[in-house]
Amino acid sequence: MRDADVEADGRALSSVLRLRILRLCLDEPMTNKEIASRLHRDPATIYHHVRTLAERGFLAAQPERRGARGAREVPYLATRKSWRTPLPEAHGRLLIETFLEEVAESDPARVRTARLGVRLRPESFEELNRRVDEWLQDYASREPEMDGRPYSIFLAIHEDPSRQSPPVLP
Repeated sequence: MRDADVEADGRALSSVLRLRILRLCLDEPMTNKEIASRLHRDPATIYHHVRTLAERGFLAAQPERRGARGAREVPYLATRKSWRTPLPEAHGRLLIETFLEEVAESDPARVRTARLGVRLRPESFEELNRRVDEWLQDYASREPEMDGRPYSIFLAIHEDPSRQSPPVLP
């Protein structure tokens, strides 16, 4: 990809709202009005974001259909391009903010979380990253089980500065 395309894709993905739209349209085509209703937002605002995502190839328009009052509606489906697109350096906080918005709408009894502290040498850290990437890619490449319940997976691996020993002063 050209640098300009990478930058444009990064800008398209640099919004919590756009990431949430992609998740909503992951395996179910949705119209602008349906997306706005699910996210409790104004349809005009959603339209702007949907158009940006479609222009960058993150959403694909599906065959036109007629709404309840006969109006022309265009549903959009996520292309999964976002999974293969390099994100800007500061994407971590954006993904965390998106996760927090989504989990706030979830039934707390259905949210499974875990937290683990480890101490790894560089080669073990690389192995961890490789294994996590393989595991995520395995699930990302599977066909959706349309009769299944939708889940989101959020994973963060970060250095833990609070557990680092303070420098020894001479």
